[in-house]
Amino acid sequence: MTAQILTSPKSALAKPGDPYLELDGISKVYPTANGPFTVMEDITLTVQEGEFVCVIGHSGCGKTTLLNMVSGFAQPTTGEVRLQGQRITRPGPDRMVVFQNYALLPWKTAFENVYLAVDAVQPERPRREKLEIVREHLAMVGLEEAMHKKPGQLSGGMKQRVAIARALSIRPQVLILDEPFGALDAITKEELQEELLKIWTEHQVTVMMITHDIDEALFLADRIVMMTNGPHARIGEIMAVPFPRPRDRARLMEDPYYYTLRNQALDFLYSRYAHHE
Repeated sequence: MTAQILTSPKSALAKPGDPYLELDGISKVYPTANGPFTVMEDITLTVQEGEFVCVIGHSGCGKTTLLNMVSGFAQPTTGEVRLQGQRITRPGPDRMVVFQNYALLPWKTAFENVYLAVDAVQPERPRREKLEIVREHLAMVGLEEAMHKKPGQLSGGMKQRVAIARALSIRPQVLILDEPFGALDAITKEELQEELLKIWTEHQVTVMMITHDIDEALFLADRIVMMTNGPHARIGEIMAVPFPRPRDRARLMEDPYYYTLRNQALDFLYSRYAHHE
């Protein structure tokens, strides 16, 4: 099945320039006692530098597997993932991941968790410069007053802010977000979505993000990649999100076209590719 591109007269799908991040005909097959199990197949996608792409689909469609191949934690069975023309074969500081469960060291403070990342990637940098980088990034996510607290003393939203600060502190080329706000309450989620967009606007880092939340994807993304059900999952459709930036949530939700796109995504997920257990 060939992916369909949903566009509107006011959409702009591509930016000029060479491909930045390329997923070229990738598939992932796991051996099992019952024979090969194909999670996904023939995934081809090009992401431009500075683009914000959200990936949505039902559980089991391989979204996390897809991002693991971009991060280098997993290798495709066939095909290649390339960043600026270089094949991705292992994790690296040019690609940083923010997980839903924060992945912070509980015995370290917020400051120390971020410092460990900066020190690991730039050990040769003078200590005072590394300390300043850590302070700068924790301040960027609003944690000046909490930087010396340990994760157990922080709320879920604050922990996720630490994880985002840690990821951005090493200046990655690609920021990979695996449902980062999925465990947060609605108010905290909206606050962090706004924060993420501000940071993305300032740094223009390339973002690939998994979400189950259609409204979140429409608020954040330039494009939404919608996956068919697994096994043998593919890209079913790629939806362009044409709303100008910076985005205002209230104004966005007054735009009739917002609901057109939302209904198209709902139709894809819950009618054409409804998930049956």
